[in-house]
Amino acid sequence: MGTIIALGRDGAHNFSKAAAERLHLITGFGVEGDAHAGITVKHRSRVAKDPHLPNLRQVHLIHTELLEELAGKGFQVAPGQLGENVTTRGIGLLQLSVGTRLRLGPDAVIEVTGLRNPCHQINGIALGLMDAVLDRAADGSLIRKCGIMAIVVASGMVSVGDVVALEHVPADHVRLGVV
Repeated sequence: MGTIIALGRDGAHNFSKAAAERLHLITGFGVEGDAHAGITVKHRSRVAKDPHLPNLRQVHLIHTELLEELAGKGFQVAPGQLGENVTTRGIGLLQLSVGTRLRLGPDAVIEVTGLRNPCHQINGIALGLMDAVLDRAADGSLIRKCGIMAIVVASGMVSVGDVVALEHVPADHVRLGVV
């Protein structure tokens, strides 16, 4: 179980999201009022490749523990500044399986689709921040720490302070890949 620390949305394609006390998550659509909401892809680079692909990036979540790690490296990053809709505490987002369902607040349920692939726009917040949200595993493989993406499978209102609970964990763990 975890907690929602902050929420954000942006109706334009700005990199960062404006703080919100509540968000309305809509089944199959995403965050009401957010530029990335929709049935098909909304991320500009993905739309340019194929605008008909399903939107697997309706909701972006980042763990506040990452923001604290970044602060320890000298980067002051506020919730929403990295473009996330939901900032959590107390749940290991990066260790979840594809297909894991999380209940946000009393009604909303999202399904994890994969990792967010950080882009160089992150360096617009602070030079070197892109490198700080990446790491290397012992085998040399790249570790992306900039949050996870999800789709909405049950609508609901979500508020700062709401609980984040595991609703369903797939029997077979499928490692998160970039979506």
